[in-house]
Amino acid sequence: QAQLHESGGGLVQPGGSLTLSCADSGRSLGAYAMAWFRGVSEKERQFVAAISRNDDNTLYAEDVEGRFTVSRDNAKNILYLRMNNLKVEDSDVYICAATQDGGYWATPSRRSSYAYWGQGTRITVSA
Repeated sequence: QAQLHESGGGLVQPGGSLTLSCADSGRSLGAYAMAWFRGVSEKERQFVAAISRNDDNTLYAEDVEGRFTVSRDNAKNILYLRMNNLKVEDSDVYICAATQDGGYWATPSRRSSYAYWGQGTRITVSA
């Protein structure tokens, strides 16, 4: 099963960039559709981006579309989130998640679709 560990969080100025990584120590990343969410509380956790198992499809929340890019390297078992033009309101804990729901092209955006979660990495956007 997926065992997810995020890294790359930190402090960045508004307008800056950051890349988050999510490593799967279970070395099975290719078996899952992957996503990034943000929010410490499970109930308030918001969808950020998802990428399909076959790497062909991506889906973004409206407020990050055009600024964030989700990608994956299945050979290295790592999921990435490149974040550009960061805003103060992007500050949060970012958590990666994995699911086998749906087909190879699926990009689920609901929290309930994801069975495996990391612990999160915090991003603070501040001048």
